[in-house]
Amino acid sequence: MNGGDSALLTDLYQLTMLQAYHDEGLDGSAVFELFVRALPAQRNFLLLAGIEQALDFLEQLRLDPAELDWLRATGRFRTDFLDWLRELRFTGEVHAMREGTVFFANEPVLRVEAPIAQAQLVESRLLNLVHYATLVASKAARCRLAAPDSLLVDFGLRRAHGAEAGLLAARSSYLAGFAGSATVLAGQRYGIPVFGTMAHSYIEVHELEVQAFRAYADALTGLSGPLTLLIDTYDTEAAARKIVALAPLLERRGARVTSVRLDSGDLARHARRVRTILDEGGLQGVDIFASGNLDEWRLRGLLQAGAPIDGFGVGTAMSTSADAPALDAVYKLQSYAGRARRKRSEGKATWPGAKQVWRWSGPDGHIERDLVALADEAAPAGAQALLQPVMRAGRRSAPPEPLEALREHAAAQLAALPEPLRGLEGVAAEQAYPVAISAPLQQLAASLDRQPH
Repeated sequence: MNGGDSALLTDLYQLTMLQAYHDEGLDGSAVFELFVRALPAQRNFLLLAGIEQALDFLEQLRLDPAELDWLRATGRFRTDFLDWLRELRFTGEVHAMREGTVFFANEPVLRVEAPIAQAQLVESRLLNLVHYATLVASKAARCRLAAPDSLLVDFGLRRAHGAEAGLLAARSSYLAGFAGSATVLAGQRYGIPVFGTMAHSYIEVHELEVQAFRAYADALTGLSGPLTLLIDTYDTEAAARKIVALAPLLERRGARVTSVRLDSGDLARHARRVRTILDEGGLQGVDIFASGNLDEWRLRGLLQAGAPIDGFGVGTAMSTSADAPALDAVYKLQSYAGRARRKRSEGKATWPGAKQVWRWSGPDGHIERDLVALADEAAPAGAQALLQPVMRAGRRSAPPEPLEALREHAAAQLAALPEPLRGLEGVAAEQAYPVAISAPLQQLAASLDRQPH
């Protein structure tokens, strides 16, 4: 996907550091962890996605002859290093949270243990994959919480930031609970249900709106899939009346209108009027589907206003996570050659050592609290370990999990959120989900702080 499988999809400093590691003979085992430093405003949780793509990348890591020739031509790298780089493969171990898991700030979601060069090189692409997929999954989860009983469809491809982003947005939104996507390739690649309506241009190329409705219905008659007609090109309510008049004719020809789509104006007002026209015309079974610059806030507002809308297409705001377009996601060294390491930069200090995240749930199934601890600490009673081994010796520990199973897991995770965290507004500090740091981990950090540097 647009060079996404290339080891050159990285930052230059990764390769110059690798050359320096090679020249120094530094090849010890390193532990890096990927986590988010802080939640964005109005976010009470994040929903993990992108792990499958990250594992794909690690399994396929290599440089082909043309890429090595290009590196040689830059004059930035020595021949012995490029010869060594030719044989580079990922041979390490990976622990990760399961995709669809709810997580919070400062909790490692991915832990990589590998020779330093391997673990270093993959930083940029791992962040690129997990950050974006998680960003969109978290936004989509908010939409699902705002409209828990509505049909939600991803409409985000055309304003996603590139082809890969559009596909990952379709996958992440489906993982988070959307019914499917308008992106056809997402259906072929991931098995996601695909949805489609029609564009205003199709209506406009016909002399009469009703001619467009009839021709479109004829074109789809006998084929699988619902028939949705767009009714706001000219006069929304007038078009609804045309549907009422046309529907019996279409039925006799083997076509049944399943829904009408609204894409502009006051969606709540139009939906009420259209619902009345359809119902009075005997089309109580025809749904109303709406789109047009929707996000979780507008979904909640429409539903709270009682708008009779059955489904929504959510696009730009989700595929760009418009209100929070980036997470403070990082991938940091936590151990090298068996010794814990700790970054102490102001405002960016890290908790050292390989870690585990433990979670407790209450008798009602709601999650209650988490603990970030060193990976070799004893398991706390009654807690679940969130980081699990997913890769050994550079290969997956098990086949990829079906997307449907991950989707079910994500739904269960959202259902397990404490009620205050399910809202769209950011909670007060006293209501934030509690994430504690274990005493041994705090002691390790303090001991490293006392060492000279």
